[in-house]
Amino acid sequence: MSEYIPDKWLMVKISSDKFPCVYKIFATWYGGWAGSDSWKLNSGVTKVTLNENVYSFEGSSGSVYQCHKDTYGSNMYGSSVLNNMIDTATKNGISIEILPEETNFMELNYE
Repeated sequence: MSEYIPDKWLMVKISSDKFPCVYKIFATWYGGWAGSDSWKLNSGVTKVTLNENVYSFEGSSGSVYQCHKDTYGSNMYGSSVLNNMIDTATKNGISIEILPEETNFMELNYE
């Protein structure tokens, strides 16, 4: 099992007429002076728990993303990558929706 603690994160809902909707974590990290910014899209959230201000999102691959409530959003690099994904998906009949920060992530149906 891999565990990730992103600097910034977003929840996206991916859906189309061809398959059921799935919720995924789009995570970004700042590279700092010696590296470059990076991103990951998890395999699909299957379960979420909340411990104080940190969500633990379990993915279908077994990975866990520890996401602090106060870091919802994306860096500029991640926004560019995600907007490109959204454009490409739309051209292929797939919808990628960024959920608002006010979303109650505990009440979504991850099945």
